[in-house]
Amino acid sequence: MAIKQLRTLFASQYQPGQPARVRPGEALTEPGGDYEALHKQMKRLFNSKPGKKYGRFSDDIGDSPFSSWLKDYLEDKQSFTSLTDRLFGQWQELLNGAQEEFEGHLMIVHEALADSEVVYLLILENDSAMRFDAKQTLDATDILSLSRLNLAARIELDDWRGDNPGENYLTLVHARGTGEGGDLFIKLCGFTNQVDVEKETVTFLDAVEAFAKTSEPEEAGKVRARAYEFCKEQHALGEPVAIEALSGYLDENQPERFKEFASQAAELPESGVLHPDHRKVKKLVRIAGSGGGMSVSFSSDLVNQAVYYDKDKDALTITRLPKALREQLQRYLENRD
Repeated sequence: MAIKQLRTLFASQYQPGQPARVRPGEALTEPGGDYEALHKQMKRLFNSKPGKKYGRFSDDIGDSPFSSWLKDYLEDKQSFTSLTDRLFGQWQELLNGAQEEFEGHLMIVHEALADSEVVYLLILENDSAMRFDAKQTLDATDILSLSRLNLAARIELDDWRGDNPGENYLTLVHARGTGEGGDLFIKLCGFTNQVDVEKETVTFLDAVEAFAKTSEPEEAGKVRARAYEFCKEQHALGEPVAIEALSGYLDENQPERFKEFASQAAELPESGVLHPDHRKVKKLVRIAGSGGGMSVSFSSDLVNQAVYYDKDKDALTITRLPKALREQLQRYLENRD
């Protein structure tokens, strides 16, 4: 990983209706060291964040001009300093009109990878910490949070600026509870949603389930497990699921088999890429439910092996209980008696 350019801005809006306070930092070229470590941690949080949205830049440049500024920077029509001056100025203007309080560091990073280049926009939050100062007096201070990332965007420059621009080169982290600040951040990025993650999750699950049913029961379980493993690995990398790559992963001897099956059994996007929600994909390997004071979860491989469901009686019979559960039940019955 190599950071080509990086710059930060601290912005706060404590009195809605009043101008936001900003403190920009210097533009840093190849800052290295601690900045690389900080960005690496933010990337880890970004990749692991569930519920990401995928899309592209809005065509309304007048309302969201960041894409045009970024284009000028990449074409050497303006410097990184000029780009960030404009970006920070717009962020301040957006916060000036905010009706809710806001505080955070806006960090923009231009990163060169081995085979591609990306730009990140990240809102870094603060945590409160206590320390003793030089006079051994207890003092409260703010430090950067290394465990939270609720607003962020990643632009895949090659996908955006290539000969055939994709439709999903912009990935957005927009967590619940970010309120007005989150909406303003989306406007700053110029993000417009192009991917229906829920629909693509259903497409992914249906295709894998239908494919698994073409195999013997034992093999079907392995197909589901491998599909889930692949999806989980892609999520950890912050990457979507390419059907062709998944097909080769599911069957190394016949790497095209799942791809051909899925193209006939499901309505796949032209890109051949899906963005399933990895949390819901877990249904491939686990069956779970809760309600009425009960919570049950078990591997789908145990159905008709150690877990039996009687549809007529709506009853679940579990054998081979886990040791810890069996001991808890025994103690509870003994104490009650």
